[in-house]
Amino acid sequence: MSSPFMKKCVTLLLGIVFYGSANGQDQPTTILNLKQHINHLASDELAGRQPGTKGDSMAASYIQQQFLKAGLELLDNQGYQPFDVVTRVEAGSGNWMMVGQDTLSMGANFMPLGFTANALVEAPAVFAGFGFDISSESIHWDDYQDLDVKGKWVLAFRMDPELDNPRSRFATYSHDRYKVRTAADHGAAGLILVNTSDYDPKDELEKLRFDQSTTPATIPVLQVTRKTANKILSSIQTNTQTLQKKLLETKQPASQNLNIILKAATDIHQVRVATQNVLGVVKGKNSGSKHLIIGAHYDHLGLGGAGSRKPDTVAVHNGADDNASGVAVMLELAGYFAKHQPQVDLLFIAFGAEEMGLVGSRQYTTHPLLDLKITKAMINLDMVGRLNETRTLTIGGTGTAIQLDSLIEAKTQNHRFEIRKTPEGTGPSDHASFYSEKIPVLFFSTGVHDQYHTPEDDVERINFEGLADITHFLIETIEAFANEEQTITYSESGIPQNAPARTRLKATLGIVPDMSTQAKGLRVDGVRPGGPAHRAGLQKGDVITAINGLAVENIYDYMYRLAKFEKGNRINIEIKRGEEKLIVITDL
Repeated sequence: MSSPFMKKCVTLLLGIVFYGSANGQDQPTTILNLKQHINHLASDELAGRQPGTKGDSMAASYIQQQFLKAGLELLDNQGYQPFDVVTRVEAGSGNWMMVGQDTLSMGANFMPLGFTANALVEAPAVFAGFGFDISSESIHWDDYQDLDVKGKWVLAFRMDPELDNPRSRFATYSHDRYKVRTAADHGAAGLILVNTSDYDPKDELEKLRFDQSTTPATIPVLQVTRKTANKILSSIQTNTQTLQKKLLETKQPASQNLNIILKAATDIHQVRVATQNVLGVVKGKNSGSKHLIIGAHYDHLGLGGAGSRKPDTVAVHNGADDNASGVAVMLELAGYFAKHQPQVDLLFIAFGAEEMGLVGSRQYTTHPLLDLKITKAMINLDMVGRLNETRTLTIGGTGTAIQLDSLIEAKTQNHRFEIRKTPEGTGPSDHASFYSEKIPVLFFSTGVHDQYHTPEDDVERINFEGLADITHFLIETIEAFANEEQTITYSESGIPQNAPARTRLKATLGIVPDMSTQAKGLRVDGVRPGGPAHRAGLQKGDVITAINGLAVENIYDYMYRLAKFEKGNRINIEIKRGEEKLIVITDL
């Protein structure tokens, strides 16, 4: 840290600010304590708190010790709820590729994609344009028409022919996973993808990365450079530039057989690591009757990579705002209520692996340590450290219980915030896991900023006075929630739209997909009343395994299958419900 920053720290440490609570007593919320928490959690020593790392364990240990120091009762295994998570994929020793008699180099000429199946394939090759098989009212493009690809390698361009159009007609079909599913549906033995010059003029191979789905493809998938693709295409005296120009000009398939045999093997492994949630309880005066959950995720992006907005920068992503700020406030709330006993129990949870798809909060809602049926509400704190000059505080989930709007309105009158309320209980943070269980939620945030998911989200940018104000406001809000007489009545407000990027669907089933499931298929985490899934009798916990007889193994397959349909179409859905296999029919 620089010398000017250290001087600023000393000034803040000396400037302890105490606030009066609603009952007139001093609350132990100080800038000093908030500074201590964030300085530790967002220090370089913890190296970005990536799940499974030493920094992750150090952060969890710090939170557990703070719970103990405050006098909370630790749940489960000394306050830890362990689980494992896939954090990355890595290459084994068995990756190789041959074009004719030439042996290619992984990382220079080709790269297996992170979700590839592991297999050795020696087979003829075909060229299949952009790898599309689209038939809809607005577009018809079938690169597989009159092309026999069974048991063969398919070479195709990545992305789509309207790359610069944010509303491209092809956007739904341009994802690599969709192209793999299309190739596999047509019987291909493997898929080889190459960048167009428009998509990547530098023609760089993608780094090996985990795409958040633990279900791999059913066939091997490789990316090759244009130089490698041209070596393959030279068998029919053409190249990528010629084929790309033809496809973009005609907007018609240019598929053809290639006069070459390709050999390749893929060897990619998922790396699982152990991490944990950290849980502590403040017992209320009427302990066991009802409880509130106050949560914040403590993990972040480590040294960057997947998830970083600067993915090519290897540097500590300290995550001072995201989400050391939320954890710091949670710890101060725990300390306050341990000294000022509420009427009902308060369960404090520091969630692990939120950045990997709400894995920690899903772990808790799937394996709750207190009865979810007597959970009054869940309050989620995520990125609350950057209160701006207009003092804008966003509160999500205000429509998830009948009483929330008026309760929040009453408490904001005593504070100088510009409150922006959103009614939906959905969103990309841990409260969504509880909303899926029909639990009212509130999500507090000061919003996204330019340093979000970059190495620049550091301590010196935190507004500590604003953070203390938010903590004070939360104390009053939680005191109102924790009142035994305060009724909180769940109300549905919003359903997640978890489609992959650039995907637009004409018809949906009306489900909440479980993005963190390790099951083969797509687990249903919630069903919208009145929607097609509800009419078909789908239930929370069902696993969709096929649509119209075509396999669904993950969220990408599910979205790909649905993209083929429009409102009013009738489909059959194969599901697993426990050990039972069912087929249901519904109109979209």
